[in-house]
Amino acid sequence: MPVPMEYRLASQDFDRFLGEVAQETGLATRNQAYTTTQGVLLCFRRRLSTGEAIAFAQVLPAMLRALFVMDWDAREPRTENWDRDLMTAEVKQLRLDHNFSPDTAIENVADVLRRHVDAAAFARCLATLPAEARDVWSPSIP
Repeated sequence: MPVPMEYRLASQDFDRFLGEVAQETGLATRNQAYTTTQGVLLCFRRRLSTGEAIAFAQVLPAMLRALFVMDWDAREPRTENWDRDLMTAEVKQLRLDHNFSPDTAIENVADVLRRHVDAAAFARCLATLPAEARDVWSPSIP
């Protein structure tokens, strides 16, 4: 079997994703977009059960899937609080001296992510998650 295109093009797709995050957030570089994206994914992961997190990872593009599970300590206590202000502050704590995430980071990453996933598979996955988790990935209101 040939190498699936998802893996052959993973780096290009990830670079395009980061470029879109940079544009959506108003960040200057893909490095800044990377930190913002990682902060959002880790913040979200901390609020899921292990099973929910694995199911969510399955619908992400290859490089985002890898970023989502990178350095995961499954024994880390689960965070129960879905307060958006608290979550935004948490996103901004990752690599504090190099983090330029805007207050809209979660919404911005969610908007870009929805353009990079299989919409039907993403919707099926989200339907299995708690309402608060689904809200994270809901379209932002213009």
